Amino acid sequence: MSRVHFPKFRSLAGVALLGLGLAACASSMKPTQKAFAPDEYEMRHPIKLAQGERHLDVFPNGRSLDRRQQEDVVAFAREHAAHGSGPMVAAVPQGPAGHHALSNIRHALGASGTRAGLQVVPYQADPAMGAAPVRLSFQRLQATVASKCGLWPQDLASGSSTDTWQNRPYHNLGCAYQTMMAAQVANPIDLVRPRAEGMIDVKKRTSDIEALRKNEDPSTKWAKDDATIKEAQQ
Repeated sequence: MSRVHFPKFRSLAGVALLGLGLAACASSMKPTQKAFAPDEYEMRHPIKLAQGERHLDVFPNGRSLDRRQQEDVVAFAREHAAHGSGPMVAAVPQGPAGHHALSNIRHALGASGTRAGLQVVPYQADPAMGAAPVRLSFQRLQATVASKCGLWPQDLASGSSTDTWQNRPYHNLGCAYQTMMAAQVANPIDLVRPRAEGMIDVKKRTSDIEALRKNEDPSTKWAKDDATIKEAQQ
């Protein structure tokens, strides 16, 4: 019968226990998908570029368009010329008022200097729903937020669970801010990349170089008091 060497057995058992301890530590340090859930609002509510519809409602008001609506039509036509894709569509309510408003809109488009092809689509207006406008629309690249603001999947003051005890940003944080930024940006491409460098001011750069050669300060000299402002104005 072979003898069991207890010291050797104990050393092997110690190595095995150490290995189990390291494995348990490694399993506790293993990252989970929840650990990488986006806390930044830019990732939780990203701004995306997509084709969308721009529209302008023109309400019939008298024999001709008032100054406000005429300026709106001109600005809308210029936006279509600069950023629009495809033709401009005019949804016109059936009836004399709608056709008269369409004639005024065509006149405003002609006065704006833009050559926008206008496609007319009639629709049946319901007098019970109020004034029926002529809707101008076209497709253009727009910045949009896919998330829907105002959603609260968790109660911030909930006492029934510990989900809100983690001191992490709540789901709706940043949604309104991202939506506002997407609506206000003039050119959605600016959210993707910076604009190309423009032409330099040759006169300003030349004067700055001459000032440096004379050991002078090339920075702009701002007026500090009323006397200096009056001297600058004279």
